[in-house]
Amino acid sequence: MTGRLVVCPTPIGNLEDVTLRVLSALRDADVIACEDTRRTRVLLDRYGAGGELVAYHEHNEDRQAGALVERMRRGATVALVSDAGMPLVSDPGYVLVRACVAAGVAVEVLPGPSAALAALVASALPADRWRFAGFLPRKRGELRSVLSEPGGTLVAFESPHRLAATLAVLAEIDPSRPAAVCRELTKVHEEVARGTASELAERFAERAPKGEVVLVVGGSSGRPGRDEGPPAGLDALARLVEAGARARPAAGVVSELTGESANRLYRALLAARGGSGEDMGGEA
Repeated sequence: MTGRLVVCPTPIGNLEDVTLRVLSALRDADVIACEDTRRTRVLLDRYGAGGELVAYHEHNEDRQAGALVERMRRGATVALVSDAGMPLVSDPGYVLVRACVAAGVAVEVLPGPSAALAALVASALPADRWRFAGFLPRKRGELRSVLSEPGGTLVAFESPHRLAATLAVLAEIDPSRPAAVCRELTKVHEEVARGTASELAERFAERAPKGEVVLVVGGSSGRPGRDEGPPAGLDALARLVEAGARARPAAGVVSELTGESANRLYRALLAARGGSGEDMGGEA
């Protein structure tokens, strides 16, 4: 008889947030695939669950996925957990789920704790339309692009050591944009700091917060603020194109040097030339 995969979300901080269905699945599983066997063992010991633990993380996903699918095809039930929250959501698991689907193995997903959803609700920002960006990019140009995308509320994970720089970029884009920094959700030192981008940038500028951070940002119009001038490096990009460089690759180079969005640089150059892609290094 073919086994199955049960995707089990685990508490993001407070062990009491585990659901009864997840505990039942962990007790009944033949194999529990987890990121860190030591961390998962703490949860299992707390509630008297056993089962064989198998390390399944980003460094061995491809190899372990095949072995786990083979065990499920022989009848085993495998429970998949991450260190915290829902597997696959910025955590390992995608490779295994895809492998199960390809092999015709049943996949059951249980509901449970999610840092993204908890932060979205706690932020007091609109939740009718939102998007999840995972971990924010480190490169300044890519970061500006993500933060400037139009749409609903943005929810993202951020390192506490990079939070100040991210908030500074957000404040440059729109200082009045509402946001919330959600720290250590469900834990003893839980904190939700709400305010404008400029207020939060000033608050976290001097000292990085401790613990896990989820950043929630109010929706963007996707248009630059009224007082936002031409992008940094526009003159340099224009000179490169005048010297014969192709516009888009040159915009990428200037983006790396200035931290400005390559797309914004290209659009600004296009606008400066009357909206025409002609005479731009042969690239429209």
